Amino acid sequence: MATRTALARYLSAAWLALAAGTSSGAQAGGMMFCDRPAKVSATEQDRALRFAAVVKDELERSGATAAVVARAGLDLARFGLRYSHAGVALKSNPNSPWSVRQLYYACDDKRPRIFDQGLAGFVLGAEAAAQGHLSLVLLPAEQDAALARSALDERTPLALLAGEYSANAYAYSTRYQNCNQWLVELLASAWGGAAERTAAQAWLRARGYEAEPVNVGRLLVIAAHFVPLVHVADHPDEDLRAQTMRVSMPDAIEQFLRRQAPQARRLELCYNNSHIVIRRGWQPMGPGCAAREGDELVVFQ
Repeated sequence: MATRTALARYLSAAWLALAAGTSSGAQAGGMMFCDRPAKVSATEQDRALRFAAVVKDELERSGATAAVVARAGLDLARFGLRYSHAGVALKSNPNSPWSVRQLYYACDDKRPRIFDQGLAGFVLGAEAAAQGHLSLVLLPAEQDAALARSALDERTPLALLAGEYSANAYAYSTRYQNCNQWLVELLASAWGGAAERTAAQAWLRARGYEAEPVNVGRLLVIAAHFVPLVHVADHPDEDLRAQTMRVSMPDAIEQFLRRQAPQARRLELCYNNSHIVIRRGWQPMGPGCAAREGDELVVFQ
């Protein structure tokens, strides 16, 4: 498995297509999604493992059975985004406690699959091994239990899985699907009883789920025609003319969770070469991994 997720990989692949030309750009785009894992030094791996252990400890102490977890990938600051990929961490995951259940694109099978990944692997899946950001949303007991039941059910996660993957899947369509779209549809199943994707989308719309439009620019809209695993056929013409795409991203999912479950708690954690920062609450971290008053600081020894 060597998946690359959602809009982060889409943007990089699109720029490669523009730089390299149509045919070679498409090949490069394929490599962006299905290339080999990034090399990680022993020191970087050690820090990531220690960070994952802190995350797991927070989950254990939370009393939750499920948590919506998101990680940062490529630098999306120019689009006002930090997080690109989300899944659900499950205390009773059969893979291992708190493994993340998520959608990924299986390159060998050429189709999306559901995959359970340990927290350490989830953390190391980020682009920059030397640093990382991760967010957790912990739900009130009733919503927490419902999400855990749906996510661990033998049929539900697969019933919501599309046959075709698109990194930039339109948030309100069932033609394609990306990792974040599968997750938010799983929430619709857990809380609204949706048994399939059309019903899940209807439930989300009825409750005001909103994927904010991302201004991707004219060149990226054009490049999307040439990059593998990226599509524009599901996006409304008016969005494309406006050079925007509405794609399910972790930020939108977190805001939806906050509206649907006002008692939900959020934790944001980051690490760099020297320390880990833990922030409790909905105020997002700023650039880098700097602690502010009220944050917890864990220094690497």
